[in-house]
Amino acid sequence: MTAHQDYTSDEMMSIAAARALTGDRRCFVGIGLPSTAANVARRTHAPNLVLIYESGTLGSKPDRLPASIGDGILAETADAVISVPEVFNYWLQPGRIDVGFLGAAQLDRFGNINTTVIGDDYANPKVRLPGAGGAPEIAGSCGEVFVVVRQNRRTFVEQVDFVTSVGHGRAPGDRERLGLRGAGPTLVITDLGVLRPDPQTRELTLTQVHPGVTVEQAREATGWDLRVAPDLVTTEPPTERELAVLRELTAA
Repeated sequence: MTAHQDYTSDEMMSIAAARALTGDRRCFVGIGLPSTAANVARRTHAPNLVLIYESGTLGSKPDRLPASIGDGILAETADAVISVPEVFNYWLQPGRIDVGFLGAAQLDRFGNINTTVIGDDYANPKVRLPGAGGAPEIAGSCGEVFVVVRQNRRTFVEQVDFVTSVGHGRAPGDRERLGLRGAGPTLVITDLGVLRPDPQTRELTLTQVHPGVTVEQAREATGWDLRVAPDLVTTEPPTERELAVLRELTAA
């Protein structure tokens, strides 16, 4: 799908996600869209961003997008390589990672994520997904979580079929009651716009649309009655440099 003749909606999503990463923060990166966004950010406006991958690579600086967390390019370009238990026990769970970047197969209005099964019957689901991996710990312990996902009714559902990773639970205060350290999802970046949790209700609210996207399109692509911020803004289009960096990475 094309949002503009010069770039695709996926490119706009990746660049919008990259812009959300600033400074020298420590970022726990998942493969796929999160990795694309994080590497674009590091190559453009955030050169001091520290990328941490689940395989135990700290400060990776790949010159192409890794195919998996086991891709050798991550270890070859890392500042250090440690064990997977150390990543979780020393870095993640004590709250030493600022931002976790996650994807989702299903996402509900409170930012809860499903990557486990589609269907009500866990033992006999319609689709069995890859599973949790490190996502529950990332969602629970990172300072904040950014979710990067394409927006459609199959993914944006009223209620996830299985809570793999807790977002904001079902009501304000659920994270605190569960003893989760981090703030949870603070940004959801899609191919249509950006959503943020309402400060009071924690319900995801559309705060930004990408160029050429209407509120009606965003609502049509959402499986619940999507709330829209009164001060809705439009995303700045990608710059030539952002597109060049993104395309160089994805072409490698």
